[in-house]
Amino acid sequence: MPYLFNTPEQQQEMLKTIGVDSLEALFATIPSELRLDRPLEIPPALTEMELQAHVTSLAAKNVGPTTRVCMQGGGAYDHFIPAAVDEIARRGEFYTAYTPYQAEASQGSLQTFFEFQSLICQLTGMDVSNASLYEGGTCVSEAAFMAMRVTNRHNRVVLLGSLHPEYQQVVETYLTHLNCEVVIVPCIDGAADPAAVDAAMNEETACLVIQHPNFFGTLEEAEQLTEIAHKYGALSVVSYDPISLGILKRPGDYGADIAIAEGQSLGTPLQFGGPYLGLFSCSEKFVRRMPGRLIGQTVDRNGKRCYVLNLQAREQHIRRDKATSNICSNQGLIAIRAAVYLALLGKQGIREVAELSCQKAHYAAEQLASVEGIELLFPERPFFKEFAVSCSEGADYLLRKARQAGFDLGPELSRFETQQSPEKFQSAVLVAITEQRTRAEIDQLVNALKA
Repeated sequence: MPYLFNTPEQQQEMLKTIGVDSLEALFATIPSELRLDRPLEIPPALTEMELQAHVTSLAAKNVGPTTRVCMQGGGAYDHFIPAAVDEIARRGEFYTAYTPYQAEASQGSLQTFFEFQSLICQLTGMDVSNASLYEGGTCVSEAAFMAMRVTNRHNRVVLLGSLHPEYQQVVETYLTHLNCEVVIVPCIDGAADPAAVDAAMNEETACLVIQHPNFFGTLEEAEQLTEIAHKYGALSVVSYDPISLGILKRPGDYGADIAIAEGQSLGTPLQFGGPYLGLFSCSEKFVRRMPGRLIGQTVDRNGKRCYVLNLQAREQHIRRDKATSNICSNQGLIAIRAAVYLALLGKQGIREVAELSCQKAHYAAEQLASVEGIELLFPERPFFKEFAVSCSEGADYLLRKARQAGFDLGPELSRFETQQSPEKFQSAVLVAITEQRTRAEIDQLVNALKA
């Protein structure tokens, strides 16, 4: 169908059908002072050659990890992506496959998602994984809803204050018009105090949401906090960094009931903040309460292995009161990238990426702390690949001076100001170091800040 405006004759036919004499009559309810009484200020049309040159000049203004050194954190990270990830995920079979929530989904797509689920289970130590969700923030909300269904407790959830502030906002938004109290345990010193968490829990709590490593990059007492949740009959929901599981204990190994994550670090570039990937896995006994869809393996009538949609419990398929979520799709192509990335690296590769990120981050923290006016915000807390620093001259000064030297740090912690944010957060920024960063780059940043 050509992209053309409707003709005057077609306009008159539509006006006649709805019983209006003119286009002006359609806008009679809009006050004249609110209407535009002049033509739109649109520049003259460009030729194809001119337009291409103009768009190219606009694109050249973008800067990113390919042209600058990215040490930014806060939930999205500049990890190395093997070329094979792009080569495989960009195959036409994956790019053009129909969203696999119908019975006619292709065997190729189903097999790929089955392998994705298997890899996530191996990574997390959990029994079962779904075929992915949208991104890390909605995973937290979906986990809270699932915990309510499992425990039959619908009035209370507890979040650690060290959970990503945007994840907190998503949960609060989802629960705004429900009779559910969201309790946030303050984490002023960079991690939760188990005693304070214990005091916040009670027998009406559906779940305790833990981020480990947390938003500040520090490590929580995840195993102890999980035990506290179970003591009150609540579920333990752990939001993890997928790369960190190369060296940290897996959620399934310390008894977490639901493990969720933002999966961007598994083979997806930063790409202007999305689309990213939600990872969701849980204990097998809760599988029928899990949102999203689950791909299973079976055999056909000829005894050959094949793949099926085992579970897709949304309103369109079953009675509404038994639906687990209104999710009707998933980040399929991004999940394929994660599966390819995990398969390429394997257990040893993930461990090496985690070790390099951790070692380089600790070197960077030590060097930055040697700069006059800069100190670690939580010097006593262990961390993985991300840490917070405060600057006596202010966060803006630190970010600006780093930018001038070609380095991007951040975000500023003051950007996520909440009621429990202490004064010391106002001059602090996050710094994230991945395996891509070199000692030379870290030293160059430190020397620029000392200059």
